[in-house]
Amino acid sequence: MHGTDFLLAGIAALAAGLVNALAGGGTLLTFPVLVALGLPAVAANVTSTVALSPGYLGAAFAQSRALDDQRQRLRILLPAGALGGLAGGVLLLGSGERLFRPLVPFLLLIAVGLLAAQEPLRRLVARRAGSPGRAGNAGPGAALLIGLAAIYGGYFGAGVSVVVLAALALTLDDSFVRLNALKQAIALAVNLAAAIFFVFSNEVVWPAAVVMAGAALLGGALGGRLAGVIPPAVLRWSVVACGTAAAVIYAARDGVPR
Repeated sequence: MHGTDFLLAGIAALAAGLVNALAGGGTLLTFPVLVALGLPAVAANVTSTVALSPGYLGAAFAQSRALDDQRQRLRILLPAGALGGLAGGVLLLGSGERLFRPLVPFLLLIAVGLLAAQEPLRRLVARRAGSPGRAGNAGPGAALLIGLAAIYGGYFGAGVSVVVLAALALTLDDSFVRLNALKQAIALAVNLAAAIFFVFSNEVVWPAAVVMAGAALLGGALGGRLAGVIPPAVLRWSVVACGTAAAVIYAARDGVPR
């Protein structure tokens, strides 16, 4: 990568940090850009995960008050999320470029579909939510679903927050605010577990990761300031369009396995 490449990667990470703060789906911006800049698919995925992971800390911290009386859930679901994220990372590096690369168009379209379904899912959870403050312990079923969602998150990552929220809505009866806060904490555990594992691999393109991490944090801060100014739906559907275009271009360029 050269100077212009770092600039483009930084711009993509800045935009990813902003959309992650407001709508989600930042990986759908950074991953295709890194691939377009010439990184192998696995290296692009790993570098993107490592670079964007710090941004999840801010999102989780912003909603930490809603986690004050959810300690039993955190004790059960955070380890499930972390173990699943680690398993997904192991699966990614174990499968390697040869298996991962043909799956990229499908993974991009899955992530696009998840992002498009985010708002309907939010409305569904809000409609079936119980009273604020209502508690219910997390059991083995919730841990299993979270672990499965986390494996996807560690393997690719885009849209993992939507999958986690869906798993929580299926297994816990609580207010949307509390489930959303729990989702943010679990997404942080998933991404950090995968990112820490990736740090010890040879796949991270560190110069790009450092530039992108700084840009993503700046984008997240900017997103916080622009909350209420830019409609999240506009960003969400813009990312959906970019992700769909990237999937089509990727499939047309590399072909789709039959």
